[in-house]
Amino acid sequence: MVHSSARLAATFSAHHAPEPAVLRPGQSLLDRIGNTPLLRFDQLTVDLPGVTLLGKAEWHNPGGSVKDRAAANIVAEGRRSGQFAPGKTLLDATSGNTGIAYAMLGAAQGFPVTLCMPQNVSAERKKILGAYGANIFYTDPGDGSDGAIRLARELAAKHPDLYFYADQYSNPANWLAHYHGTANEIWQQTEGRITHFVAMLGTSGTFMGTTRRLVELNPTIRCISLQPDSAFHGIEGAKHMATAIVPQIYDPMLADENLEIATEDAYAMARRIGRECGLLLGISASAGIFASLKIAAQLRLREEQEAVIVTILCDSGDKYLSERFWTET
Repeated sequence: MVHSSARLAATFSAHHAPEPAVLRPGQSLLDRIGNTPLLRFDQLTVDLPGVTLLGKAEWHNPGGSVKDRAAANIVAEGRRSGQFAPGKTLLDATSGNTGIAYAMLGAAQGFPVTLCMPQNVSAERKKILGAYGANIFYTDPGDGSDGAIRLARELAAKHPDLYFYADQYSNPANWLAHYHGTANEIWQQTEGRITHFVAMLGTSGTFMGTTRRLVELNPTIRCISLQPDSAFHGIEGAKHMATAIVPQIYDPMLADENLEIATEDAYAMARRIGRECGLLLGISASAGIFASLKIAAQLRLREEQEAVIVTILCDSGDKYLSERFWTET
């Protein structure tokens, strides 16, 4: 697939500047979820002619992350099915961003939220959840997100009449939010020119849903999943599948390739993007950029034709500013 670089620039420039993140008259909170902009990273690809690197800026969702999409769909489907009946409390395990999305929706729609999450999530996440009024059960940091999952399952089993267990790791409403939303947005924003899709695995909902739809639209699109290179890592929200409780919605056969990312590489990329692009990205988002550049370099070595690589920027760096890696050299 060969495209004019000038035409690509014209195509994507229209998606560079997002709309102001404000509520218009008559617009609900849910209306602000989705339709996030694609950002170009031309500063990072100057030595990679023919490669266009784009990131979907998911912090433009009202809760500040890609998880708003799944959370909103899980709540809507829970209401529609009757499982999330009035008077029940929403319960789930989270590493932070989905919990923030649930708490935001609960505050806006008037339902209580109880979350199980590792004690060592960033201080910013804890403060945001407190501001929304969520009830939190903290779990052992050494157990990671799996410890939070086990506690949520225990609470749901003990109190089935009290809780609607949203179970983002098993709920198909998670990946369907991306099948119907994220993938179609990317297709439209790139005018079908996307050649590679790159995303980190956590619940795996973003990768599963987006990939399933993109390959329906064009089976030649290569879809690359990412995960930490170790069970002990610092990429919040990401899962090392070989050692973790594997989400039921995860299909390991869906990816064309799976890349393992070192925490240190994600940290270094976050610092680089801040200093070279004037943009603060979260850790998994930075891992996506790191992997995309690695893929782009491999394409150039093989002398392949022009590529349009799209990665998911799950959130901004705002929730990680208390982390020490920003000032490391």
